[in-house]
Amino acid sequence: MKKNILFLFFITFNSFSQEIAVLKYNGGGDWYANPTALPNLIKYSNQNIKTTIKFKPGTVEPSSPDLFSYPFVHMTGHGNVVFSPSDQTNLRNYMLSGGFLHIDDNYGMDEYIRKEIKKLFPTNDLIEIPANHPIFQKPYTFASGLPKIHEHEGKRPQAFGVFIESRLVLVYTFECDLGDGWEDPDIHNDPKEVREKALKMGANILNYIFSN
Repeated sequence: MKKNILFLFFITFNSFSQEIAVLKYNGGGDWYANPTALPNLIKYSNQNIKTTIKFKPGTVEPSSPDLFSYPFVHMTGHGNVVFSPSDQTNLRNYMLSGGFLHIDDNYGMDEYIRKEIKKLFPTNDLIEIPANHPIFQKPYTFASGLPKIHEHEGKRPQAFGVFIESRLVLVYTFECDLGDGWEDPDIHNDPKEVREKALKMGANILNYIFSN
């Protein structure tokens, strides 16, 4: 019965237009950070790689059935994250049935989110995604993997993932700050080439979701 339900959820994803949402999680972290990031990424992606994503991203809670309306959900922030048991079950079913979660550490989330990811997939390790993975290859090539957008502690940027039967269901971008690079130019005063790099990497993530 469970497999049939998950199959129906998978069919539901394919029947929806391209829509994305921000995950409104509990724990006190600022899930609402970077408010201009996704609209800018959507605009860039629609113009440059011909996606047809609705301009205004939705907002969805981890335990909501509405989660299954979005093939792609983005999560960011600086602080604490707590997934309740119902959050864990719903998020896990979401990803097992075809949904994709992108978690972007806005610096300060790492010590909390790794514990919550482990609760979602206790038997699956969070592993570094190699630079030759398709998510770094098209439509834009990142030969060294995840680009560095903002310097905070001088560590190298890393993209970690959870793979279920070889399918990438979750990406966690760390020491990178992609979302800041997607924001309006006057917010962080990033050079144009840095913002372009961030937007291209974001477009690669969306391309991976909507073309696989």
